[in-house]
Amino acid sequence: MLRKRLHIVFIALVGAVVTCNVSAQDPQFTQFYANKMYLAPSFAGATKQNRASLIYRNQWSGIPGAFNTVAFSFDHFFPTFNSGLGVLVVRDVAGTGRLGMTGAGMAYSYDFQVNDNLHIRPGLGFQYTMYGIDFARLTFSDELLSGSSSTIEQPPERNFVGALDGSTSLLVYASKFWSGLTVEHLLRPNESFYSNAAYVPIRYSLFGGFQVVKRGKLLRPIDESLSIAYMYRQQKDKKQLDLGLYWYKSPIVMGFWYRGIPGLNSDRGDAIAVLLGFKIDKFSVGYSYDFTISNLINSTHGSHEISLVFEFQTTHRKKIHAIPCPEF
Repeated sequence: MLRKRLHIVFIALVGAVVTCNVSAQDPQFTQFYANKMYLAPSFAGATKQNRASLIYRNQWSGIPGAFNTVAFSFDHFFPTFNSGLGVLVVRDVAGTGRLGMTGAGMAYSYDFQVNDNLHIRPGLGFQYTMYGIDFARLTFSDELLSGSSSTIEQPPERNFVGALDGSTSLLVYASKFWSGLTVEHLLRPNESFYSNAAYVPIRYSLFGGFQVVKRGKLLRPIDESLSIAYMYRQQKDKKQLDLGLYWYKSPIVMGFWYRGIPGLNSDRGDAIAVLLGFKIDKFSVGYSYDFTISNLINSTHGSHEISLVFEFQTTHRKKIHAIPCPEF
């Protein structure tokens, strides 16, 4: 009992320290290609004509107050202007204090055709984000030790703070490869609930891949492909690398991802993710599960993610130059 009580007190102490310097983290997704506009504004309008996407992530379900994230986006391609425009809404909540963020924004992209095969697609995005916390729901060490419901910890000066932010990206693609770079938090928003500032560091995302196998009949969609993909992210001194493999055989998609940098995250890395998806005409649905392999292997119970994507046309348009990246 003593060990258990000391463990509870330790967790509460850590919680108090974290709260005094509270800082939200950027949500991340395993199926980032099912949530393309969150990945890069260059993907705005990179579709047949219209695309609606909904994705939900439950991260580390074995930990109380796990991260829960929902993202919805809609984008449209304007062939007359060779441009894409989209909207994105993200909601992320974690912990008993419901530390979270709600962001809404817009993205624009333009497609430059260099030659018959090569395209360059720059993008620009702006979003407004609200950060919030429910201080009254938190429990601190002095409450546990005294048995009372009051604490000496000072509540934040405000429970909500909002800020405008911006991002930019560049995507290069051809018939069998794609590569892109996204730079986020260009305006360095202040997310602190206290008088001392806490500016969000700039985040860099480098992603891409290659279709090793691509099979399909003339004038028909691709019915089989094998792709390798990568994603490298860095925010201040935090680094993360994802390496993945996708196999698509209509209508089934299977994927495998390794996340982590051995020796940096842990000796084994961070996680291994598996994906199962179905793509039928205009509709795609995917489910992925992240197996934690880091030092938290016995605590997190992994992460679940579900995605729904609907692509449709309302008017006839010329043949599109499809980006060969996966759907999930």
